[in-house]
Amino acid sequence: MSSQSDASRSSVPTSDGQRVLARMLAGELRELGGVDVVIDDFACLTARFPGNLPGPTLGFCAHLDTVDVGLSPVIHPQLVRFAGQPITLGNGHVLDPQQYPVLGDYLGEEIICTDGTSVLGSDDKAALASIMTALSNLGHADHPDIVVAFVPDEEIGLRGVKSLDLSRFDVDGAYTIDCEGQATIAYETFNAGQAVVEIVGVPAHPMSAKGVLINPNLIAHDFISLFDRSQTPECTEGREGYIWVQSIDGNQARTIVTLNIRDHNKQKFAERKAHIRAAVTEIQQRYPRAQIVCDITDIYGNIADSLGPDNQWVVDDLRAAVASTGREARPLIMRGGTDGSYLSTQGIPTPNIFTGGFNFHSVHEFLPVSEFERSYRTIWALMTREF
Repeated sequence: MSSQSDASRSSVPTSDGQRVLARMLAGELRELGGVDVVIDDFACLTARFPGNLPGPTLGFCAHLDTVDVGLSPVIHPQLVRFAGQPITLGNGHVLDPQQYPVLGDYLGEEIICTDGTSVLGSDDKAALASIMTALSNLGHADHPDIVVAFVPDEEIGLRGVKSLDLSRFDVDGAYTIDCEGQATIAYETFNAGQAVVEIVGVPAHPMSAKGVLINPNLIAHDFISLFDRSQTPECTEGREGYIWVQSIDGNQARTIVTLNIRDHNKQKFAERKAHIRAAVTEIQQRYPRAQIVCDITDIYGNIADSLGPDNQWVVDDLRAAVASTGREARPLIMRGGTDGSYLSTQGIPTPNIFTGGFNFHSVHEFLPVSEFERSYRTIWALMTREF
């Protein structure tokens, strides 16, 4: 059964497959010695593993859903050994080292890839596998108290983690495993918001429209023209933020404009929201007979804003855990967010750990087995404090 999330649905979880997966994992967690194993009505799954070491209570979080980017919801992974030549995936797609030079780092190694019809789903099934494998070995090692949370619908606005009863995830610090690449860690993410602007015009028949018709589609055009075209996703990088006109849906009577707001800097994030409100005011003054309503919602915050001297240890420990695997951690300025972005705003500092995969949300997604193992060993080092 597919575990894709479905943005067209308002329930949490948005797909039955996520609930089925949560039930399967709950059974395994109980078999592994987990206590207080709970699945709530939102398919948020938590479990506690009591420890015998002093120190902070640690949380590990992964999401149940796989992204829907218009590809097949059914995933058929392939295990291949990279010999230096393009890998034929299927469905007319190839994994070409000319396009993805990082493949050269895995010459002669095994790689998990797609069949060209879907994403691979290492985002975030690799995380689930690594966490569960580590938990299966905990009985042979000393460790502090550990709590895990597996949540649905991360890919569509962190809906699952926002539905989680955080009293069940009572930890001092936590880690999501939801990042690409080689020993990559992320503790800088966007501040994210969404603006929904509703424009109600005045419809009229063309033969009697003069002086009567107020076209909401043309008002939407004038509205979006008030934003800087150089501050969009395709024109920015690093810590540069943007306002992204994500969708325009309208007819002769009503048009909805949806904008995504992103910035690493909290003050600039606030300024972008203020800019949208000012643009709405200007357009309303320009078209007084139209009805224009703007609703702006914060989605998640920058993890870095939650870090300070009292909790910097979550990042320091993560760096040390990665180093214990033989690789120096590579901080990523993340142009996105994770469940940890929300958890961090709720007082649980939660940096992000690499899964080992590359090219998330694509038929070209692939997961070198050696990086998959390194992600697991990083999680194991954090759980056992062996770093």
